[in-house]
Amino acid sequence: MRQLLPSSMALLWGLQFAFLTPALALMLVDLFGATPADVGWVLALYNGGGFLASLIIPALADRKRDYLRPMLFCGVLALALPGVLALTSSLPLAVVALLVLGGPAGVGMSLFFAHLKQSGAGSQDVVNMRAIVSFAWVAGPPLATVIIGSFGSQAILLALAAVALLNLVTTGIAFRRNRTLPGSGAGPASGTDDGPLASKLAVIGVVIAFTILQATDSSAVTIMALFVDQKMDGQLIWAGIALGVAAALEIPALLAIGRLSRSIPEKRLIASGCIAGVLYYAGMTFAADPIALLSLQILHAWFFGVIAGVGLTLFQKFIPRPGLAAGLFTNTRRIGAIASGPIIAFGSMTALGYQGVFGICAVLTLAAMVVIELTSRSSKASAAKEQIPAASQS
Repeated sequence: MRQLLPSSMALLWGLQFAFLTPALALMLVDLFGATPADVGWVLALYNGGGFLASLIIPALADRKRDYLRPMLFCGVLALALPGVLALTSSLPLAVVALLVLGGPAGVGMSLFFAHLKQSGAGSQDVVNMRAIVSFAWVAGPPLATVIIGSFGSQAILLALAAVALLNLVTTGIAFRRNRTLPGSGAGPASGTDDGPLASKLAVIGVVIAFTILQATDSSAVTIMALFVDQKMDGQLIWAGIALGVAAALEIPALLAIGRLSRSIPEKRLIASGCIAGVLYYAGMTFAADPIALLSLQILHAWFFGVIAGVGLTLFQKFIPRPGLAAGLFTNTRRIGAIASGPIIAFGSMTALGYQGVFGICAVLTLAAMVVIELTSRSSKASAAKEQIPAASQS
């Protein structure tokens, strides 16, 4: 029962945006008459607003060491967003709603993981909650598609409002429980949360490395259909099956990673994920049939599971401010998606065509692993130097 409330919160916050994100472009076209060009710039503005909000709101929450109150605020915005979209047919007003309401509402997930960290959750707890979010993303997009196909685009707004309302209820329960616990009020938290940031070089290194890893994954997912069309005589169904298999395998992979995190350091788990990523991309460079394509998704699931689960705990280790750590980690995915464009453009111009994209991703994943290793070593060296003066003074 102790895990029921956080598990429910993880599922509902995951569903909130597993419904919205895949359906947003379709809603813009069906409900507001957006052209393809309109969809492009609206999504760019929406993601840009989310990028800024995921830095500003968690940083403010860190100052007060209170993450549930801002989560309630995000829940209110998430509930208001479908209401505004349902009451207007104006595209400019819809854009304002997405910027003012949708961008900040999306920070709720980052705040949830910051709250977990502040509450004393260990690496396994964080990874297990991330597995629940992954389940939401496996179930959410198909369910949203069924709702839209059966009842129209307006119906997904009702579904979004219902999930947002449940989000408010669960977050409100957590807020009330937190207030009744001894010493749980806002203010400085104990443990590492009060500590300073790790060295700027270490933080920059880990952010760059994970942005690269996220960019390779985004590139691979984006070109999957094009790759299958080019290499497997247009049998596009295998692209959808491959992505579905990888997403389904991601959940048991995260659960296994959570258990292993008890006894294996984060750095080794991340190294295993990067090695799996290198092998996956190298294999995809030469894959030529559906059997190879599907078999390689085991490596893909482990690779992304490590990035999504252990990556967040590593950020929280390097950046002892839970909100900032979760916000930066979230933005590595956004920046990685942007960086995937040049990777795809450059890789597809090689003699291998779309397979060349996978080859470049293999090289970049290996480079990211090296950056993480060097960053970890420099961080340990800096910590050792700080301990020497302290020991001499004592």
